[in-house]
Amino acid sequence: MKVLITGFDPFGGESVNPAYEAVKLLPDTIAGAQIIKIEVPTVFGESSIKVQEAIATHNPNIVICVGQAGGRPSISVEAVAINLIEARIPDNKGNQPLGTPVQEDGPAAYFSTLPIKAMVKQVHDNNLPAFISYSAGTFVCNEIMYNLLYHLAHKHPDIKGGFIHVPFETGQVIKQSATTASMSLDTIAKSLEHAIEAAVTTEDDITLNVGTTH
Repeated sequence: MKVLITGFDPFGGESVNPAYEAVKLLPDTIAGAQIIKIEVPTVFGESSIKVQEAIATHNPNIVICVGQAGGRPSISVEAVAINLIEARIPDNKGNQPLGTPVQEDGPAAYFSTLPIKAMVKQVHDNNLPAFISYSAGTFVCNEIMYNLLYHLAHKHPDIKGGFIHVPFETGQVIKQSATTASMSLDTIAKSLEHAIEAAVTTEDDITLNVGTTH
């Protein structure tokens, strides 16, 4: 089995992106699966093209894209991507589309095809925090997740795919509010490793109440 894991380069004025930095720390094998790690640009369109090229090259069984959601307290496994781009800030090439669909002919949303509840439980079982998120935002993270699931639905329905957000790493919050959440890169990487382990070993997702009231 092969798992393709992608992480974004730094964006928004940051000198580091914990997404790819944590991905680089992952072992080369998790639960018997080969882990393929690639960096993708924080650029609308280009990141998705790189993912599709990697899928064609490596023929993975699972694809998980990873991005930063600064301010969240732990890793968050995304449940859904929406067909909307609303860029609050420019991407790394200055693109800032507003109110445009990710795919003109696509549905309003795609749900992750990963066993997201089992992934969160596996992280919890290893005494680390994690939660399911029901919004991947409207920036490049949401776009890459939507485009991944769109591509898999049309070209590779046998490949599972989804997205995980990670928090700031500790060095990023030194100059921010004292209450800004962060995690060490090692802890982020461990959380990702446990989530990937569940993605590899779980065929059908488990039943787990992870609903929200807001």
